[in-house]
Amino acid sequence: MTTIDLTKIQFDANGLIPAIVQDATSKDVLMLAYMNEESLQRTIESKQTWFWSRSRGELWNKGATSGHIQQVRDIRYDCDADTLLVLVDPQGPACHNGTYTCFTQSLDEAAQPLEGEAERFAILSNLESVIASRDLERPVNSYTTYLFEKGIDKILKKIGEEASEVIIAAKNSDPEELRYEASDLIFHLMVLLREQKLSLDELMAELDRRHLKTRKG
Repeated sequence: MTTIDLTKIQFDANGLIPAIVQDATSKDVLMLAYMNEESLQRTIESKQTWFWSRSRGELWNKGATSGHIQQVRDIRYDCDADTLLVLVDPQGPACHNGTYTCFTQSLDEAAQPLEGEAERFAILSNLESVIASRDLERPVNSYTTYLFEKGIDKILKKIGEEASEVIIAAKNSDPEELRYEASDLIFHLMVLLREQKLSLDELMAELDRRHLKTRKG
């Protein structure tokens, strides 16, 4: 975790600072809460999120009751040092309503996609978010839930099966079947990445490093 000089942090008149909590893997924003100096210090020391409850007037450890703790990877602060960004590996839904993220509602039901979401590969980012929510919410009758609950061996078995089917489709020169089987393979690979806490950003960075290395070579 980044070493934080608490003397740089700008707490407000009530001794609080807003803390945005983000899934370190999927990059989804999970919740917004407030920290005071003590809860920030406890978060740094325990590597679990601690906040200050403005309504109850007391410290609270996220997940202490529900078990949905948030393991902290890093804490960053903005240019004015008056807002924190807490990158976590969530162990369950962030919202008390049982949802993966607290931000599930839109003021505008007809809202257009956010800038960048209409890009060519936006579906991969969207799929990463859906898989992350299935991992933490575990809805019944969900195939993705089934995979996570069966564990790594089942996920790896499915990847092996789908890879074989991709090979067969390609050998048969069947574009439609190849498209279908390749999609299955990518989906199961993304489930594996989530299970291993590896983000698409890390894969893209690795490919970018290889590309730059090839060009320089």
